[in-house]
Amino acid sequence: MAAAGGAGVAAAALWSEVNRCGQNGDFARALKSVNKILQISKDDVTALQCKVVCLIQNGNFKEALGVINTHSKVLTSDVIAFEKAYCEYRLNRIENALKTIQSASQQTDKLKELYGQVLYRLERYDDCLAAYRDLIRNSQDEYEEERKTNLSAVVAAQSTWEKVMPEDLGLREATYELCYNSACALIGQGKLNEAMKKLQKAEELCRQSLSEDSDVTEEDIEAELAIIHGQMAYIMQLQGRTEDALQLYNQIIKLKPTDVGLLAVIANNIITINKDQNVFDSKKKVKLTNAEGVEHKLSKKQLQAIEFNKALLAMYTNQADQCRKLSASLQSQSPEHLLPVLIQAAQLCREKQHAKAVGLLQDFADQHPANAAEIKLTMAQLKIAQGSVTKACMILRSIEELQHKPGMVSALVTMYSHEEDIDSAIEVFTQAIQWYQQFQPKSPVHLSLIREAANFKLKHGRKKEAISDLEELWNLSKHLPSLDTMSLKVDVDALENSHGATYVRKKAGKLTGDNQQKEQGQGDIKKKKKKKKGKLPKNYDPKVTPDPERWLPMRERSYYRGRKKGKKKDQVGKGTQGSTTAGSSELDASRTASSPPTSPRPGSAAAVSATSNVIPPRHQKPAGAPATKKKQQQKKKKGAKGGW
Repeated sequence: MAAAGGAGVAAAALWSEVNRCGQNGDFARALKSVNKILQISKDDVTALQCKVVCLIQNGNFKEALGVINTHSKVLTSDVIAFEKAYCEYRLNRIENALKTIQSASQQTDKLKELYGQVLYRLERYDDCLAAYRDLIRNSQDEYEEERKTNLSAVVAAQSTWEKVMPEDLGLREATYELCYNSACALIGQGKLNEAMKKLQKAEELCRQSLSEDSDVTEEDIEAELAIIHGQMAYIMQLQGRTEDALQLYNQIIKLKPTDVGLLAVIANNIITINKDQNVFDSKKKVKLTNAEGVEHKLSKKQLQAIEFNKALLAMYTNQADQCRKLSASLQSQSPEHLLPVLIQAAQLCREKQHAKAVGLLQDFADQHPANAAEIKLTMAQLKIAQGSVTKACMILRSIEELQHKPGMVSALVTMYSHEEDIDSAIEVFTQAIQWYQQFQPKSPVHLSLIREAANFKLKHGRKKEAISDLEELWNLSKHLPSLDTMSLKVDVDALENSHGATYVRKKAGKLTGDNQQKEQGQGDIKKKKKKKKGKLPKNYDPKVTPDPERWLPMRERSYYRGRKKGKKKDQVGKGTQGSTTAGSSELDASRTASSPPTSPRPGSAAAVSATSNVIPPRHQKPAGAPATKKKQQQKKKKGAKGGW
């Protein structure tokens, strides 16, 4: 009895220690006391629960889950469902976490909160939205703002990834998180200017919020703003402002943010800007997309886009095997997706295997009829690149859903005309017209096609067929509604006396009066205008007959005998010894295009190309710009080639 009593006293002291450490947040020390309690009573349910909580607080989720599974008979789902589901969630075992939550007998508020997070990670946005709405409706505590933020994040995700028109939640955007989520929803709708304004507001609110804390440094604020700036750069990229976007992306990377998801997205976007240029930079950036944990931070579509760009980068860097490997992996993950097979076809084309590329595309079109149209358009493009225009036309005509479209008809007619296959071109017109006669006889496109067909036939000497088309066009025009049936019951007097009509009438009258005055004034000017006498040269002598060849250049006049030899007065003492000045060489007409100078002149195209590796294009002088006097007087080094 004494021993048992001593153990009880020791356990009580240990529980006091656990309680004190828990209140102070010292969970490592609390864990030591809990372990001592479990040495006294290994199946103590409360002690086991406390151990799991301490391990979770210390970030040891795997160990905590191990304790739960080891003592599953004692720690049943009713006792520790939340802790088990939370460990599974943090270990990225999302499906297991969902099962644990759903199997719990009682759905507590904590489980409901976690349920919403799990649904968001699983991208089940409709269910997630319903879960958060239920939580907000039935909860009243200090976490309401966080729940509203999560709700707005779900709406933004729907707009971005599922292209669902977001509903107005009526949330007051008082925090930068809410403003940011609202901006993301606007980006999903394509409202880029509005989204940029929201992001600017989010940045302002973020600075205000964080600057109130004296412990927060400017570096901390910039790190928090990184995700907002990243979204701003993305908008710039969508708007075509790639230089501004690239500058902002690189600024964020220099901050070295801890969010691997953000870094991966920014690196991917830089790669899309680089395309097939600056591949060395792209190869460095692609490493950021391979960071540990990225797959748990991004959505499926984001990860898929990154993998597509890796495959394209491998193609651009001539890594054919790597490109094939990545695109094949993507195709196995998403068999119905177009991009993997298009990348494979592009790689085959780079290897000059056009026939194999066309065959690959044809197989995909046969297996996935829903995507056949886009694939066949690509196949036709490859055939045209090979010079097989007729085969390209056959492929295009096999796309039934596009045969009657004006754009397709125009393309086919143009291609057949290029091949001088007029019969096939007329057949294309005929098939399209028949389709409209059957399905849309009153469509304006129907009448337009008949008219174009008639013009085409007349142009190529098919007068009888053209007349037949024109007669059909005339017959169709008889069925158009008359003007009487089309007229509306409008009170003309009331319409003319309306405010808008009065304003227009007054404005028109004013303009008419101004024009009349202007014309009248111009007429007066024309009457008063007198012809000015031409100016005569200072040395003009009316007694001497003007030279009839005075309009011709001196070299082309009949009496020109060239320069007299021996007169080198203007050449002595100028320039370096034994050479003439740069100015005289430019004025020397004998240095024509047929005999180019051995050294390019300042400002010439050759000089520009010689210095293009030193001076960026935007800083170059315009062609023909004069060089400075100092440069003109510099001595040419013996054996120098080109440039100044």
